Amino acid sequence: MPVELVRDTLRRSSLMVDPLKVSSPTKLRRRRDAEHYVSIIESCEDAIISTDLEGTLESWNPGAEKLFGYRPHEVVGRSVTLLIPADREGEEDVILDRIRRGERVDHYETVRQRKDGSQVHVALTISPIRDASGRIVGASKVARDITERRQAQLQQSLLLREMDHRIKNLFTIAGSLVTLSAHRASTPSDLAAAVGKRLAALAQAHALTLSNDHAGGGHTTLHVLINTILSPFDREDKAEPSRFSVTGVDLSLNSSVLTSFALILHELATNSAKYGALVRPTGRVDVSCYGQKGRFVLTWEEHGGPIAEPPRCGQGFGSYLLQATSRQLDGHIEREWRPDGVAIRLSVPCALLRTNKEQRPSRSDRAALLEAR
Repeated sequence: MPVELVRDTLRRSSLMVDPLKVSSPTKLRRRRDAEHYVSIIESCEDAIISTDLEGTLESWNPGAEKLFGYRPHEVVGRSVTLLIPADREGEEDVILDRIRRGERVDHYETVRQRKDGSQVHVALTISPIRDASGRIVGASKVARDITERRQAQLQQSLLLREMDHRIKNLFTIAGSLVTLSAHRASTPSDLAAAVGKRLAALAQAHALTLSNDHAGGGHTTLHVLINTILSPFDREDKAEPSRFSVTGVDLSLNSSVLTSFALILHELATNSAKYGALVRPTGRVDVSCYGQKGRFVLTWEEHGGPIAEPPRCGQGFGSYLLQATSRQLDGHIEREWRPDGVAIRLSVPCALLRTNKEQRPSRSDRAALLEAR
């Protein structure tokens, strides 16, 4: 099909072909080709637009209307820069320079702006439009919405960072467990046995982060979760006073909140083993749980460790993980840096901790929730 006919078709904002005077089979074939081409453009999910070499919009398909929110009469004749965020306006000059040189732009990922002001991630493919003599007279642009793919990439990146963070934490914890065990071990075999017990306890704590529902088991209580996560750091000799205390309200945790609580508690324990009270054999951690004005409050107080100081180089991934996880619980987390050790306060809505439909709250759970109101 002659290029001038395609260009003439694209110039029409309605993307409809004007009646052609058919006087030969060649013209009839051209008309059918044009109608077929326009049908493809109209039915395409991608945004397909054309501009002249100054960036003035000349055509606008239904896919563009769906993606950007403008109807054809609102944009045809206006500059394509109305689709470009202010901080990216220079991109269009670069693109048009390449088009003038006869170059094609393939799969250029960028951000464009909708009618309502929101932004959308798109992949652009841009080609020169030529007239019958081969002269470049405009640009044909195809924009594909890649927002979901970008979100998936960001989620994957976050998961990889979290996995990297957890693996590093596991190595740190393993080193701390060896150090703790070495204080009391008199022989290599004693050390191996002590480390083995602590690693087994750590594995048990990790297993609790998986929902028991898949195996048909019951729900884990908050106190059980806390004690299981902290047990690898406790004294080997159970006749000696524990390094931990867990007091106050104990509630069942269903699968929707168990993992979030486990992540928070595991992060607190890891930080304590790296920098806090658990660095020292005499350090201890006191955890208390109670209700206050419709919220469930968990406090974590460390004693006997190094002087607690805020991080000097901004928020690390561990701090980000704590904040993000507490937000998943619609919660709030605060830190107080004390000379004797850090104190942390986590509060979440009591309603969030009510058990799910498959499990009625126990009498003690109901009493605790009523007390917390």
